[in-house]
Formats: sequence, structure tokens, C-alpha cells
Amino acid sequence: MVDNSQGHGIYAPDTLLTRDMNFNPSGSQPRLRNGWFINGLGEKVVQEMVFPTDHPTFPDKPKGMKQTLTEQGLFQAKLRMQCKKPNCDPNATDCCAKRILDLQPDFAEQKSLVHETIEAAGHLCIMLPKCHCELNFIEFFWGAMKRYLREHCDYTYSGLQRNIPDAMASVNVFTIRKWEHQMIRLMSAYRDGKGTKEAQIQVKKFSSRKQTSHHRVYETVACAFD
Repeated sequence: MVDNSQGHGIYAPDTLLTRDMNFNPSGSQPRLRNGWFINGLGEKVVQEMVFPTDHPTFPDKPKGMKQTLTEQGLFQAKLRMQCKKPNCDPNATDCCAKRILDLQPDFAEQKSLVHETIEAAGHLCIMLPKCHCELNFIEFFWGAMKRYLREHCDYTYSGLQRNIPDAMASVNVFTIRKWEHQMIRLMSAYRDGKGTKEAQIQVKKFSSRKQTSHHRVYETVACAFD
């Protein structure tokens, strides 16, 4: 479960993104990983984003938007690279080369480096919503760590390095699970249509009541979010 911070939105250098692509093969642009598209027969075709080394004009060069769309049968005459600022019409699908490529499944399904790394390790990556730190219980964990580090600070970098493992270990699993359960209750309140203040009041009332069996958030529910 990962918070939706700017740093977690970074992509790998070869990611399928149009933001750094050129319209033509010339100039400086990244060497993208292979993409794919569905041809007229309904077959999935792997598309190399770099010309082969024996290409007569652009050997081992990135293809750019025009060539990529041409190979997919999507290029149109007089198609511009991208619409003028501020942005494309949100309802447009073929206004410019960038919009057309962005809507293709291989580009549209591209995930961030954090997301790819987590899934490559065999885990499910859940990105939390932006601007909702109360739904990110790891923030409470970092807060507890920082408190420990302040209390054991000797004002040296080497001391900080020594204390970090102890600071992480100082937060027990039971406390982490309490934060997780609180997050689950907040999510439930938001789903019921409550505003931020109403949701916080509901969770506070819930926490102050005796935890009888019909009020408890069971461990199996919490594990579903692991």
C-alpha cells in the first residue's frame, strides 16, 4: 500500500510515455521498451519502439510518434504532434499524435517504477488517493519513528544511521494494525458519503465504544488490504 506522492509517480527511463517523444525519429528522445497493439485480425502484435540496426536511414534510432502510429495504422495526414496549450480537448480522441498514442492500451496501461517493482516482487500494489494522509497509516509509522529519533538524537549523521533500525523496530505490529483498522473505518465512512469532519467524528465515536463482536474490524478484513 503506497501513498500517492510525487516521488512514487516516477517512471523507468524506458517507460512508454509520450511526454519525451519526438514526432519524427530525429533529435534526442528516449529509447522506449517494446509496446504492443491489436491488429485488424484481433491479434496482439509486439511493436519495437527502436529501428533495427540495419535500417537504411535511422539505424538503431527511436522511432518517434509518427512512425509508431503509422505501423499501427493510426497515422492521419496533417496530424500535428500535440495540441496547443493549455491541453487537448478532454473529449477528443484523435486531435493530435500525442493524444492518440496516450489512448493506446500499451501506453495507457503504463505503470510507475514503484508500481512495477512491487508487482515484479509478486505483490499487489495499492495506490492510496492523493491529499488524504489520514488514509495512509504509514504516515503514523513515520511519525512514531521521527519521535524516537528525536528522543535518541546525538546530532550526528552516524548516530542517525545507527538509530534508524531501532526506530523502525520501536513500533510494534499491534499499533500498526490499530492504525490500519482506523483507516478502514475512515474509508467506510467516506463510502457512506460523509465529509471529512463527519467521518472523523464517526471514527472517534467508534473507537470510544466497547469493541463488541459486531463492532470489531476482524483480522481477515485487515489482511485483505495487505
